[in-house]
Amino acid sequence: MGLLLQGVLLFCLSALVAGTDFYQGSKPQTQSAFVRHSSAEDRTAKIEKRSLTAQLTSHRIRRRRSTEPADACNTLTGFDSKLADNTHPYVFDDLSGSVSLAWVGDGTGVILALTTYQMPFFLFKFGQSKLYRSENYGKSFQDVTDLINHTFILSDFGIAIGPEKSGKVILTGEVSGDDKPRIFVSDDSGKSFTHHDLTFMPLTQMSYNPENSNVLFVFSSKKELWLSEDFGKSWRKIHDMVCLVKWGSKNTIYFTTSKNASCSDRGVLELKKTTDYGKTIKTIASKVYSFGRGGRFLFVSVMTSQDRLRVLHVSVDQGETWNIAQLPAVGHDQFYSILAANDEIVFIHVDEPGDSLFGTVYVSDDRGTVYSKSLERHLYTTPGGDTDFTNVTSLRGVFITSILAADNSIQSVVSFDQGGEWVPLRTPSNVKCKVTATDPDKCNFHIHAAYSMAMKLDVPMLPLSEPNAVGLILAHGSVGDSSSVIRPDVFVSDDGGYSWIKALDGPHHYAMLDSGGLLVAVEHNPSDTIYQIKFSTDEGQCWHVYNFTKEPIFFTGLASEPGARSMNVSLWGYRDSFISQNWVSFTIDFRDLLTRDCGDGDYVQWLAHSDDISDPKDGCMLGFKEKFLRLRKDSVCWNGRDYEVTSQPTPCACTLDDFLCDFGYYREENSSKCVEEPNLKHKVLELCLHGKEEQLVTSGYRKIPGDKCEGGEEPKREEIDLSKRCVSDMVELHSSTGTHSSKSVA
Repeated sequence: MGLLLQGVLLFCLSALVAGTDFYQGSKPQTQSAFVRHSSAEDRTAKIEKRSLTAQLTSHRIRRRRSTEPADACNTLTGFDSKLADNTHPYVFDDLSGSVSLAWVGDGTGVILALTTYQMPFFLFKFGQSKLYRSENYGKSFQDVTDLINHTFILSDFGIAIGPEKSGKVILTGEVSGDDKPRIFVSDDSGKSFTHHDLTFMPLTQMSYNPENSNVLFVFSSKKELWLSEDFGKSWRKIHDMVCLVKWGSKNTIYFTTSKNASCSDRGVLELKKTTDYGKTIKTIASKVYSFGRGGRFLFVSVMTSQDRLRVLHVSVDQGETWNIAQLPAVGHDQFYSILAANDEIVFIHVDEPGDSLFGTVYVSDDRGTVYSKSLERHLYTTPGGDTDFTNVTSLRGVFITSILAADNSIQSVVSFDQGGEWVPLRTPSNVKCKVTATDPDKCNFHIHAAYSMAMKLDVPMLPLSEPNAVGLILAHGSVGDSSSVIRPDVFVSDDGGYSWIKALDGPHHYAMLDSGGLLVAVEHNPSDTIYQIKFSTDEGQCWHVYNFTKEPIFFTGLASEPGARSMNVSLWGYRDSFISQNWVSFTIDFRDLLTRDCGDGDYVQWLAHSDDISDPKDGCMLGFKEKFLRLRKDSVCWNGRDYEVTSQPTPCACTLDDFLCDFGYYREENSSKCVEEPNLKHKVLELCLHGKEEQLVTSGYRKIPGDKCEGGEEPKREEIDLSKRCVSDMVELHSSTGTHSSKSVA
């Protein structure tokens, strides 16, 4: 077979691995990745009305199509010759075992390809790297290995691309024979490099300050935190025995330190911050187990003296003051995980005790302090493992994840109102149920994400959505009574997850181009060669097949520029023969396929969260309606790189749908009414907020953060200042004196 080939795509700076708490549950998905070889009845009726699973030719979809689907699939002809003239093969002249890709900048067309060959040689390690650069989206490459003096570049975290359009690139490598660390830096998108030798060995990727790309920090193999203010030319050590470090806003760096030279002895760490690049350092919390960031919120889990439990604290002022998050405490076999966060709201998974592999999802208020129970029996593999929790970025307020149902089956659920209510996904109408058990009535639709990948299901990609492709979702799924034994197919939703259609048989790699105006896919079959790519110009209803090569390749990855604005896509793989084995790429430019620019007549108005644009009461979600201009499905035209999503928001009157259940309340199954938690019934609820003890007087509802409704129903809620000072005795702030116990209900 020859050399073992594997590949990795690098699109952006990787985050530092978190501690035991605050695992990032919703992992960012790049557009492609190489395969490595080595509710109440009325609310239910509303959901069913919106889902349209039995009405795929409904008024709304007909509004975006002027021909029937069968006719539309025959309208695109003569594409083979156009694509053949715009297919660019490139063979890499080396036998390396892996290749890493990195896009430099947005819309620059610059790609860096790093090939790596590494193997042990007796007592020594032998490694070789080659660097290639393309300025035309991968249509051709130039060997620029001499720019890095043929230095071996680390394949796992050796490429760090600067933020946005900075043009900055850092390559981390070792000088052959000496194992001395050396970095190569470029500020012209890799046209030239300057090298600097380091006095420490980096353990992680170089991390750019998001607000000043000349400032870097890196974590060393000796757990030291090093910082550079001149783009890697000079470095100074900030602190010893650092366990975890993260950038904050306004040049702030947060990091935990250990006094006893062991990061594994949790619960005794200190959380520190610096706002002047290490010149002054302030301790902002102690007894720390771990910390995390999400949106404008800073979280810290703190050890208590009672039964070695951990309690979550939150700050919205960069750690100057802390509030106790009204969440359950967790024990040694549990964890917290930030699933999704922005400046308004946080989703946090709280693990159940024991080896349950599931927990409860809570959603916060706009201070990150008061939480409502959003979803029970939420699946998670292990601490630091994987979950299916997915933020659908193409439509506001939509999240999809998986739960363990009462019968121990895995089910996918969706929320359209930012976690207020979760409902099962509607089954697509163009598929038959693949029943694998004795009950023929069970027919569920499952969306597969990271949890399914961890369970070794044949899922090569996570669900894909883009903010500039309104309502569009590509995902692997299956229809049946069990999600663990069915081979997944590719499904598409064009309305943010309400309705789905089966688009392709079997697992595929896929990507969005031209803001969703063009979809591409390649069949996932690691054991065999491929020579075809599939594409769709109508959001996955019709697919066309193009043979991009006469000599098939072993396919390893589909690569397109992040952001879904490009018209170029690259297929990567290798050809295997008796005497040689080489990396090869095929870059296909689809621009000539879309022969004209889109005009006003190619777009129609679409009301999100609605199936009838003429209904004045339909479409209200999170307090307002939102109308978009979207491309007609039968319009074969080019949106263009400058395409911007346009919307018209209109506020709605408030209803109970605009409110979450308040702290101490929950919604019973199939009910929109919030009722008191049994264990808190008739108890006075007191919160410790900003150092003041406040009594919560509530009718059980609080508005969803970010909800823009006006007037209508306004359930009573107020926090009464009890004129008592309270400070948690679980976070010791250096500015505080003495200890005060908090009466907060946790």
